[in-house]
Amino acid sequence: MVETSYREQKRTRSEFERQLHRLEQDTLRMGALVENSFLLAHSALFERDLEAATRIDPQDKQIDQLYRQIEMDCINLIALQSPVARDLRLLSALMQLIRDIERIGDYAENLGDIAIKLFPYAPSPYLGELQTMSNRCRAMLAMSLEALANLDENIGLEIKAKDDVVDYDYQNIYNLLSSQRVFGEPMEPVMLMVLAIHHLERMADHATNVGLRVAYIVTGKIG
Repeated sequence: MVETSYREQKRTRSEFERQLHRLEQDTLRMGALVENSFLLAHSALFERDLEAATRIDPQDKQIDQLYRQIEMDCINLIALQSPVARDLRLLSALMQLIRDIERIGDYAENLGDIAIKLFPYAPSPYLGELQTMSNRCRAMLAMSLEALANLDENIGLEIKAKDDVVDYDYQNIYNLLSSQRVFGEPMEPVMLMVLAIHHLERMADHATNVGLRVAYIVTGKIG
């Protein structure tokens, strides 16, 4: 009887770990889609590739669907399996970090829309600075997903320092845009550039959150 109970517990634990592994893989798949959306937005903005911009929306629908599925799977595992402390920490952190990843996808979609609206205008004189900021944000996203894939708290914590540089980029470009003199020209391109740096700055914040949540999964410490 005791042996049967032990085998049953072992089988239940094995099934739980299988479901947990699938959740982790689904989260990384969602992250890869978001990373691709960011790449498409980057191409749309800096290579004036409008076809790339049109491919973001269908992909964002896939991201949203995965987000809802992962969230529900996490809730079900917590409710039905009574996970131990470390597993509960992983599930609760996953529920939070998928929201961060999903928001990055939303901002990528917004950047694609901005690229379409900017297309009729001459390129901004500060497009190079914007591209540098975008490259930094893309690197942060890649680092956050690497930290998640390997559950590497060191990479997760390193992202915070890179966020400070993006904050500097934001302030620098904002100052350049706000001092720009526009005589008889439409204000829309300047406003769109301000929106673009806002979206990039928020993407960096969410990538930082993902890294910090990975560190929390591993260490149990916040911050």
